[in-house]
Amino acid sequence: MDFVFHVFFPLLIVLALWAAYAIVRRTRERRAAWESGLTAQARVVRAWITVQMVNNVARRIQWHEYDFTTTNGMAVRFKESGGPPSREAGDETLVYYAGDEPDKATASEPGPGKDMFRTVLGLGVLGVGIIICTNMMIQYW
Repeated sequence: MDFVFHVFFPLLIVLALWAAYAIVRRTRERRAAWESGLTAQARVVRAWITVQMVNNVARRIQWHEYDFTTTNGMAVRFKESGGPPSREAGDETLVYYAGDEPDKATASEPGPGKDMFRTVLGLGVLGVGIIICTNMMIQYW
């Protein structure tokens, strides 16, 4: 039982903090790409689906790999999850990118309100998990 409270819960807290950091980082990257005003026509190089099993329920995640050229002529290739399932290899789409980090581009339509809602919801869920783990550790000690 000591293993759970001395190793497992602190590990869960660290993983939740890392996930929170990753959520905030990607939200900031997308916002910077949308606010930069830089766009380019991109070609879908590859499209695939991954399946995750969560509580015996299959969760499908659509992935796309895009290829585009920036305004200064640099060729960029990036991967992004969550795109529309109808987008296939060879399709053309508009991508948004920041001038200083074109590899952090996004092909999703600008939706800062929706993006912020998802970020706050994700951080809230992770925060509740951290509070529960911390509370259980404190009660045990």
